[in-house]
Amino acid sequence: MAERGEGNGAATMAGVATGGVEDAYGEDRATEDQPITPWAVCVASGHSLLRDPRHNKGLSFTEKERDAHYLRGLLPPVVLPQEFQEKRLLQNVRQFQVPLQRYMALMDLQERNERLFYKLLIDNVEELLPVVYTPTVGEACQKYGSIFRRPQGLYISLKEKGRILEVLRNWPEKSIQVIVVTDGERILGLGDLGCQGMGIPVGKLALYTALGGVRPSACLPITIDVGTNNEDLLKDEFYIGLRQKRATGQEYSDLLDEFMAAIKQNYGQKVLVQFEDFANHNAFTLLEKYRANNLVFNDDIQGTAAVVLAGLIAAQKFVGGTLADHTFLFFGAGEAGTGIAELVALEISNQSKVPVEEARKKIWLLDSKGLIVSSRKDSLQPFKKRYAHEHEPVKDLLDAVKVIKPTALIGSAGVGQSFTKWVIEAMSSINERPIILALSNPTSRSECTAEQAYSWSKGRAIFGSGSPFDPVKYNDKLFVPAQANNAYIFPGFGLGVVISGAIRVKDEMILGAAEGLADQVTPEHVEKGLIYPPFSCIRKISANIAARVAAKAYDLGLASHLPRPKDLVKYAESCMYSPIYRSYR
Repeated sequence: MAERGEGNGAATMAGVATGGVEDAYGEDRATEDQPITPWAVCVASGHSLLRDPRHNKGLSFTEKERDAHYLRGLLPPVVLPQEFQEKRLLQNVRQFQVPLQRYMALMDLQERNERLFYKLLIDNVEELLPVVYTPTVGEACQKYGSIFRRPQGLYISLKEKGRILEVLRNWPEKSIQVIVVTDGERILGLGDLGCQGMGIPVGKLALYTALGGVRPSACLPITIDVGTNNEDLLKDEFYIGLRQKRATGQEYSDLLDEFMAAIKQNYGQKVLVQFEDFANHNAFTLLEKYRANNLVFNDDIQGTAAVVLAGLIAAQKFVGGTLADHTFLFFGAGEAGTGIAELVALEISNQSKVPVEEARKKIWLLDSKGLIVSSRKDSLQPFKKRYAHEHEPVKDLLDAVKVIKPTALIGSAGVGQSFTKWVIEAMSSINERPIILALSNPTSRSECTAEQAYSWSKGRAIFGSGSPFDPVKYNDKLFVPAQANNAYIFPGFGLGVVISGAIRVKDEMILGAAEGLADQVTPEHVEKGLIYPPFSCIRKISANIAARVAAKAYDLGLASHLPRPKDLVKYAESCMYSPIYRSYR
C-alpha cells in the first residue's frame, strides 16, 4: 500500500491524492493507482526529481510524466517497466564476483532509487539477504571508512554531549517509528569496530522495510561513537570515528541517558529503540535500565532468543513431546546464550504451568571456565547466577555432554569448530534425533558446519545455524540446513509494535513472536527437514508475527491504536510498505 508524505516537506505537499484512510502511522493512505505530485517538482526542476531516491523511477517515467515534470531530454527515449529494471539490475549485481562489490552496488541503488532497491530485495530475498546483511555486512563494517560515500544515518559522538536533541532535530524525517542504534563495540563476531558499525543499523532497517513492511521514512539508523579500543582502526588513516579509547563508566552512562531522554522528547514514547551489537557488559544493563520506561528491544538478546525458541518449538514436530521434556545445554553464556535460555525457560513455564525457577533447572550453561554450577556463584555475572545449578565442576564441552545428557546443544560462544566430531557423536549416542544449533556468526566462527553435523550424526541431527550453509547430501538424501536468522523475527516484531502503537515491550510479546514463527512451519516443511519456513514467504511470515505481537500488546493493555482491528493479520498486511512505483500527474 502506498504511503503519503515520504519526502521532506510532506505535510505541505501539494496535489497529493489520498484515500482518506488513516494508517498505523497516523497518516492518510493513498491507493496505488492514485496519481501524486512529488514534493520535489513543486519547488525545483525534473532534474531534482531524478536525484530524489524516494520519487525517482529512472526509465520508468511515462511519456506524460516526462512532459509534466520537465524530464523530456533528461532521459533516453525508451520507457521501461519496473520489472524490466529489476531484471537488468539483478543481472548486473550477479556479475560481481566479490560479495562486497555486490553490497556496494545495492547500497548505491538504494541511494538513487529507493523503491527499485526494495522491490529487488523483496523479490530475491533468499539470494540478496546474505549480501545486504550477514555475512557481507560484516566485511562492509570492517571497511566502512574506505567505502564511505555519504551518511546513511545519524552519528552521535561524545562531541555532541549536551546537544543530542539538537542533533536528532537535524534528521530530515520527523515521523520516526523505529530506531536501530549501536555503539559498535561488538559487531557480529568481529569485535569493536567503533563508528564503522553504522553498517549494522543501516542493514537492519533495510530489512525492517523489505521483510516487515515498515516504511523507509519511518526508520532511523544511529551510531553512538564513544571511541574504540581497536588499535588497528585508531591507526587507520581512513577511520571515520573518534580517535580515542572507548569512554566507560559515568561518561558513557550519561551520554546514553541523554540519548534516551532526547529520543522520547523528540519522537514520543511510541518509537521502538532497538539496541544492536552492544558488548555484553552494556547490553544487559541498558535493556534492564530502560525497558520499564521506554519502548526498547535488544535484538541480540531478545530477537536471537525468539528465533531460536521458534526453531526449538518447531523441532518438536520431529521428536514429539514438549519443551519441558528436553534438557538444554548452551555452549556460550553471553547475551545471546543467556537471552535464549531465559526465553526457553519462560516458554516451559507457560506450557507446563510451573514457576520459571523450576523451568530453569532444565537448562545448563557452559562458558569459557566450564559448566556454570553453584560453586562458581560468587564469581558469576548476575545474569548467569540463575543458571548455577548444583553439580560438580565440568571444564570440557564433551564431558558436559556426557554427564548432562542434553537433548539439545546450542552454541553461541563464537568459537569456531567447537562442536567436534566427538561432541556430535556423543549427542547422537544419547538421542535418536539430536538437536544441534550452531548459531555463531560469521561462518568462520560457526561451531560446526552443516555437513559435519549431518555426517557425524549419520543424518539424524536436527540442525540449525546462524550462518547460511548450502544443502548437504548424505547417503543419497538431501538435507536443507535451517538458518536461525534474526531477520525472521525483528521485522515482523517491529511491525507489530508499530501497528498496535505499543508503548512497552514485554516478554509475552517476544514469546508471541516466537510462537508465531513456529506456527508457520507446515507439515510440508517438516517433510523436508526444515525447522523454519523458507525466506521466500517472509512477508507472510512477518504479517503473522506482527499480528501475534500486536495481539499481545492489546491483551496486556499496552496498545494505543484503538479500536483493536478485527483481523490483525489482514491489518498488518494492509499497513506494509509497497515498493511498486506510483503514478505522478
